[in-house]
Amino acid sequence: MSQINASIDIDKRMYLQDISASKAHAHMLCSVNIISAADAKAINSGLDTIINEIQSGNFKFSTELEDIHMNVEARLKELIGEPAGRLHTARSRNDQVATDFRLWVRDCVDDQASMLAQLISVLLERSKTETKTLLPGFTHLQPAQPLSLGHHLHAYASMFMRDLDRLADARKRINQNPLGAAALAGTPYPIDRQHTTSALDFEKPTENSLDSVSDRDFALEYMSAASICAVHLSRLAEELVIWTGPQFGFATLSDSFSTGSSIMPQKRNPDAAELLRAQVGKIAGSFQSLLMVMKGLPLAYSKDMQEDKAVTFTAADTLSLGLQAMAGMLEDIAWNREAMRSACDRGHLTATDLADWLVRELGMPFREAHYVTGRLVRLADEKGTQVSELGLNELQSVEKRITHAIFDVLTPEASMASRKSFGGTAPERVSEAIDRTRNQLLLTMKAFGSQT
Repeated sequence: MSQINASIDIDKRMYLQDISASKAHAHMLCSVNIISAADAKAINSGLDTIINEIQSGNFKFSTELEDIHMNVEARLKELIGEPAGRLHTARSRNDQVATDFRLWVRDCVDDQASMLAQLISVLLERSKTETKTLLPGFTHLQPAQPLSLGHHLHAYASMFMRDLDRLADARKRINQNPLGAAALAGTPYPIDRQHTTSALDFEKPTENSLDSVSDRDFALEYMSAASICAVHLSRLAEELVIWTGPQFGFATLSDSFSTGSSIMPQKRNPDAAELLRAQVGKIAGSFQSLLMVMKGLPLAYSKDMQEDKAVTFTAADTLSLGLQAMAGMLEDIAWNREAMRSACDRGHLTATDLADWLVRELGMPFREAHYVTGRLVRLADEKGTQVSELGLNELQSVEKRITHAIFDVLTPEASMASRKSFGGTAPERVSEAIDRTRNQLLLTMKAFGSQT
């Protein structure tokens, strides 16, 4: 029973949140004359001593005391005696743990917002210098159309901006104060929940005492956002694995973010990217685990909910490491622009440009232009060349109205430059998008305030 019941090895990392909430609670109790000023002062002083003991490594955690809350309270009694027993007036471990956990998740969200902002900034900087760098774009991992490398990197900046927005939105619901809900029904003491709300920088107190101690939506919402972000990290990691392989050769990671082989001296393995790609499972699995914990619980608190912190901490730790590792890889990576440009000359990447020219210059319906272009692609394949390398006579053998002007649109450079629609890959559009994203990033980070 002692082994299955104790959570101190996991929840001791919430000691700062627990002590901060206890300080705010004690101050509130004093302000409404539930405890004396002398008791409040002793409690505050004792809690400061406990912080110092924990941070210096001199605090002895006990599994017999189950969790961080009882460990702190027991030590406080040793330090200040009877006043320690007054601290738990008008609260329960139910609202205490809900408060501590919300504070921890809020701190985590703020920290990861900063990490995301750093990752986005790196992507924007790398994008800005590569707006004119040609890169083959793919669908189904098959050559599709020429892109700018800056456009491709900005796509991930856009993904991570949505992740940042999700964290900002989740923070609004995380940032509500359950302290004062007590066990489940509130308390008969004349407490001031606005007082602790302000002291702990919450936006407002939670509305319903029963929901306050039963709710773990804030952790689920955070882990949902974390899981989506992890998927984005994994997709980018997969591209780095592909691009750094010799079959593509688009990029190289230094020894700082790759490893060698135990027997093959030529190897440079993108281990950081591979590990990051794998670790999305920890985050998504943690999210699923907490969903399963919560799905069948009647109101209010059940001990099942003690399992909330282990999985949330796992998800948070894994995501933090992944965000920092990805930012490091992107700062470290070296692009092989010549290999990317050369790859644009394979796979008929300008075939769509040919079809568009037929529509614009000959007034051909797009479906007919698509068919004509398909015939020209087959002709190029039969000759072992690219459609852009066919001669005018060969082009006219399929569509006699084609003129020499077609060659002005059949280079990868011309194709990339022509995609000037909003959000397109033309260098000027990419530069504009980068600037917009940078401004959006600044505005979003303001929503997090001084915490980041």
